[in-house]
Amino acid sequence: MRLFIAIEIPGEIKDYLFSIKNNFKNDIAKVNWVAKKNIHLTLKFLSDVDEKLIKEIINKLNEVKFNKFDLELDKLGFFPNEDYIKVMWAGVKDPVKVMELQQDIEENLSNYFKKENEFSAHITIGRVKFIKKKKEFLEISKKIKIEKMSFKVTNFKLIKSELSKDGPKYTLIEEFKS
Repeated sequence: MRLFIAIEIPGEIKDYLFSIKNNFKNDIAKVNWVAKKNIHLTLKFLSDVDEKLIKEIINKLNEVKFNKFDLELDKLGFFPNEDYIKVMWAGVKDPVKVMELQQDIEENLSNYFKKENEFSAHITIGRVKFIKKKKEFLEISKKIKIEKMSFKVTNFKLIKSELSKDGPKYTLIEEFKS
């Protein structure tokens, strides 16, 4: 079973992030935009997990304690970098609390999964397949000023991801509250 741990993004922020794609015409780049309902902030991708381990994983995640905190959208960015764009994302301002939560999750699951060394708090909005007009693509990207929208993080979720030709289908396995 393919699993990941994530922070859910509120509906109005999903709407806003999804609307960013309207700035880009199809003749500039081929981008697989994340479906609005699937926009989230991944804390840890677990990959394929034996179903027998799910109960243990849930128990370990129940041990993660955190206080509610606010996250605010920041700038638009790219992975791995502007020269070779594969992923377009929205960052979060002052990600200290989200990084602490992610580290606690890493620690609690360290007996089951390899530790992620380079976590970056971001919300993927599109996966770039190829860019036809790079200069134009970058000019448009630089003009987009992400609105300073914020939201309260009160939980994180363990989510099952099933891949299909229509894109991934996400199913909630368990929710963990602050």
